[in-house]
Amino acid sequence: MIGMLCRFHKIVKFIIFTTAFFFAGSTDLKSQYYQQMLFIDSLDSYEEIIQKSAWVVPDERQLKWQQLELTAFIHFGMNTFTDREWGDGSESPGTFNPTQIDVSQWITTLKKSGFRQVIFTAKHHDGFCLWPTSTTKHSVKYTPWANGEGDVVRQVADACWKHNIGFGIYLSPWDRNAPTYGSDAYNDLFVAQLSELLTRYGEIAEVWLDGANGADANGKKQNYDFARWFKVIRQLQPEATIAIMGPDIRWVGTETGAGRETEWSVIPAYGRPLAEEMQKYQNLKIFSPLGDLTAASMWENTEMLEKATALIWYPAETDVSIRPGWFFHSTENERVKTGAEIFNIYMTSVGRNGTLLLNVPPGPEGKIHVNDSISLADFKLLYDHTFYRNYVDKIFYRGDNITESCTDRAIHTDFHLTDNDTAAVYIYTSEDEAIDLLMVQENIAKGQRIAGFTLECKNVSGQWEQVCKGTTIGYKRLLSFEKRKSKIWRFKILSSRDVPNIAEIGLYRIGKKESNQRR
Repeated sequence: MIGMLCRFHKIVKFIIFTTAFFFAGSTDLKSQYYQQMLFIDSLDSYEEIIQKSAWVVPDERQLKWQQLELTAFIHFGMNTFTDREWGDGSESPGTFNPTQIDVSQWITTLKKSGFRQVIFTAKHHDGFCLWPTSTTKHSVKYTPWANGEGDVVRQVADACWKHNIGFGIYLSPWDRNAPTYGSDAYNDLFVAQLSELLTRYGEIAEVWLDGANGADANGKKQNYDFARWFKVIRQLQPEATIAIMGPDIRWVGTETGAGRETEWSVIPAYGRPLAEEMQKYQNLKIFSPLGDLTAASMWENTEMLEKATALIWYPAETDVSIRPGWFFHSTENERVKTGAEIFNIYMTSVGRNGTLLLNVPPGPEGKIHVNDSISLADFKLLYDHTFYRNYVDKIFYRGDNITESCTDRAIHTDFHLTDNDTAAVYIYTSEDEAIDLLMVQENIAKGQRIAGFTLECKNVSGQWEQVCKGTTIGYKRLLSFEKRKSKIWRFKILSSRDVPNIAEIGLYRIGKKESNQRR
């Protein structure tokens, strides 16, 4: 009897999913299947879980965040003046005294380099607050800088507003200065600090919560009240994404700038969530091997998936510093990453279905060092020269010309392929060019689905020659290869969780720009 019920259950689910496949345009079905989180039924098979994952999508916050691509981290604070990476909270506020602080220089430098958002360290682990908070005397209010009337957070927020760039805050939960750290009272203090930051400085695009949780001088550790903090953020800044210990964005697992070559934004999880939307991830444990890039894909672990109770859209952010350290150290002035190195990091972060969070720390005088500025300018030049022209002239799928929808630089205009596997898209260029870069995007508003693909070109002998291959695509996949000259290319999908939605296809030449080129 139980076996018959199980079979009947599976038949019903099959009918539902088949109906959804044919009528995916229905508003009711979209609301039912296109969601940020879908529960897994206890009777779902491995194959059914995989298929269900194709219907998990980002919410509006996550979709907007993903399209930023480039966000800058700005580590600036007490450590800038003590020449340390992690302060211990015992520093005298008098140590903080930037002599020529020029926040406008920070923001204009970053915007000219292509960055669309800034995350500023309002408080690091030393507990020193860069705004005149009422919660502690360990703040700019008790420094000689600006006679105690200064507010670095205000200056950064205003500069971001003036130059039309997103503003986000980093507020360290670990506070090595707060006497209440290690008690419930500290959670109250943290909420007070959050509330000040989220109500004084206009629109906050992102709140970045570090996972560090060390002991204070007395060996006490804090039980962070994340559920309460998330609720405060959602109430005061409902449009802000919450990273990295938050429900919207996860850490990719490394600070090298290189994400996984196989990166799914849909993550299996277990545990039943709480009823309130703010707390819905509080009881969910993420299966992803976040700290180990060499680990096998979580999606290949059938035992792990069979224990999962939900699937969530939880994309990866790749953070890395332009210098060896996160704060400015003059001894590292000759070790700033070059523009070419930053471009390679862009390829392995944004180009692997992530976003790039690049740290650029100002020096103690209050400016971004000239070496950092030069590297950022070199990166922007290389980026612009590379993506100035898409050499794709026409794209055909099963005889249909899909060029316009796949080359308009808009992920919401896509072409809905009819094959899950072995679908072939033919790409034509108007001239023989030395192509060495493929760019592909899925319309992630309809889910992430492609699991394997290749790019081939027709060689001088008229034979198809594979030039590169990959697994996941998601928001964006970039793959470089040895230069090839051909007028005919073939993009083949080898595996997909459901019918793919191709938003963009591009063929480029890395670092190449000529006169009379078209976009």
